[in-house]
Amino acid sequence: MDIIISGGENISSVEIEGILAGHEDVMAAAVGAKPDEKWGETPCAYLELKPDTTGDAAAMPAWCRERMAGFKIPKTFIFEELPKTSTGKIQKFVLRARLREE
Repeated sequence: MDIIISGGENISSVEIEGILAGHEDVMAAAVGAKPDEKWGETPCAYLELKPDTTGDAAAMPAWCRERMAGFKIPKTFIFEELPKTSTGKIQKFVLRARLREE
């Protein structure tokens, strides 16, 4: 299980992914740790949307606030097709590498 340590709090990326997957426009979600000067790490959500939907990064924090504790809400939302293996499993290692490069 992936754990994000943000300001001393342990955050389960799997828990956040499960909640985000419940959004009506989200087809798949992956959450990783984005380096942060103040908090050490913050959750960053990669969201693959269902066809014919558009993502609204400004509205997502409010939607999340109704469903999870404030410190678990991703600080960044990125809407794109997620990298997957030939069997359809999300390649989180690719996303982690992207976050470290930013």
